[in-house]
This record gives sequence, structure tokens and C-alpha cells, in this order.
Amino acid sequence: MDKSKFFPIYIVDAFTDHAFNGNPAAVCLIPPADDVEDDIKQKIAAEMNLSETAFPKILKDYDTFQSGKQFSLRWFTPSCEVPLCGHATLATAAVLFKECSNQSQVIEFETGRGILKAVKAPNNKIQIDLPAYESYLVNGKYDKLVKAVAKDLPVNEVVLSSDFKNLLIRLCDTVTRKEFESFKTNPTELLATVDGLIGVIVTLKGSTEEWVDREGNHYDFVSRYFAPWSGVPEDPVTGSAHNVLAPYWAKYLKKNKFYARQCSCRGGELHLEIQDDRVLLTGGAVVVVKGQIHI
Repeated sequence: MDKSKFFPIYIVDAFTDHAFNGNPAAVCLIPPADDVEDDIKQKIAAEMNLSETAFPKILKDYDTFQSGKQFSLRWFTPSCEVPLCGHATLATAAVLFKECSNQSQVIEFETGRGILKAVKAPNNKIQIDLPAYESYLVNGKYDKLVKAVAKDLPVNEVVLSSDFKNLLIRLCDTVTRKEFESFKTNPTELLATVDGLIGVIVTLKGSTEEWVDREGNHYDFVSRYFAPWSGVPEDPVTGSAHNVLAPYWAKYLKKNKFYARQCSCRGGELHLEIQDDRVLLTGGAVVVVKGQIHI
């Protein structure tokens, strides 16, 4: 007897309004009657081979993806489960709102990092709220890693978000857009310097006139993100990294609302606001693939 199953699966470009930009995430919808073991979720994520694959789950037997307001949510890279993923949360909300026609204005996700909310925002965008993480100056423990990442680019300071296990390297304001967007890292070299991290954030103040979008709007800050410890050499647009970036830049820019760009090859843009101990991230999302996965 054939016991094979098919589940709906989508690929969504997050933090962009245009297909083939932003950060692609897979979203796999598994009905409550067909619970899937973690090893199968990991294999699905490896098969999709994107930075993250999200698995929302219906919590109440009488709910559906069309009617539910609360779901559990987990995220897997091709090699492991991760504790938090912003862009795949945005992608999941986009699938529920746009593909499942969920009429809720607000959807809540139960995760290992607490309740995350997704809200329908103006201009066909979605806002998600994530925990804010503070960071602290570090000593020379990470000097080899900083050198492996920044090479000869001048470094302003280095801080660590111990809650989120991310190192943040702020480059000096003299670094040009071309220099920032073109420097390369070697994942093997990064892995050899230190363990116990999730990723490295490299950031720069949007201090010159070259840091504007296509419409001429000025970025408050820009970033890149490298996470070979999680099997992701460079992530296109990392929502969760902005949990560290927004509180960090709030101290220096003396404001709580920001317009930011992550400068990967695909690139993406985020509007951010700090409210108490939360970071609100708003961005677009485009569903580019709809299909089924067979297990």
C-alpha cells in the first residue's frame, strides 16, 4: 500500500517587492493529521537548499491554515534547526495571508523565542515583531574572526549579542559602497577561527549620499550577514540580525525608526521600529513558487 504523502510547499522572496530579490524561504504546510518527524523536516530543508525552510503547524484541531489565528513555527537550514528566523517568518505570514486567504489581521506564531506576531501592513506589506537583543563590547577573543571577515577594511568597533550568539562588526564610516558590497569571506576560514556563534553581522552607517535606494531614499544603516556555523555562507536578507542591528544603531543615531538595506547580491530593504523590548520589521514578500513536496 502506498503511504506516500504530498504537502503544499512555497518559495517566497522576503523583504522585497520584486521577484528574485530579497531572501527566498521555503514554507511547508503540514496538516495536523500528518505530523512529520524532525528528521524528515531536516531532509525537506536540505532538499529545498535555501537558507531556511519554515514549518508552520496548526495548534487547534478545528483550525485550518485559512481560519487559524495561532500557529506554531519552526525553522530549519539545510543542515540544522535554528532558534529564530525573521525572513522565513515573514514568508510564512505571506503564504497564510496571500495563498491561504487567511482573513486575520494579526497572526501569532508560537516559537522557541516566544510569541511572534505578523500583521497586515499598508501597501501590501507585512510587519513582524521580534525580540530586541542588546550587544556589548568584546575583548580580543574574536580578533582572528574579525580579521578573517573584514580583511583590510577599517573597523570602528566589535560587539557581541550574547543572547543571540551573533558578533557585530561595525566598519568605519569611510568605507565606500563599492568596498562594502564587494568584499568576500571564506566560510572555511571563518569556521576555523571560533565556534559557539550563530553568525557575524557586518554593518556600516549610511553616512554618505551614495547610500540611497532607487527612489533616492536614504538608508540609516546597511549590513551583510555570514552564518557558516549554520550552513549559510552569506544570507541574502536576515530579519533576525536586525534584532541586534536596530538596538545597536538606536544608541548612535538617537532614534527608534530606521530604513535599512542588507547588501547581498540579491539585496533587500527593511523598515524597522523599536518598541520597548521588541523590534518591528516591515517588508514586502513575493510568492515565486507554488507546488507540492512528496515524502
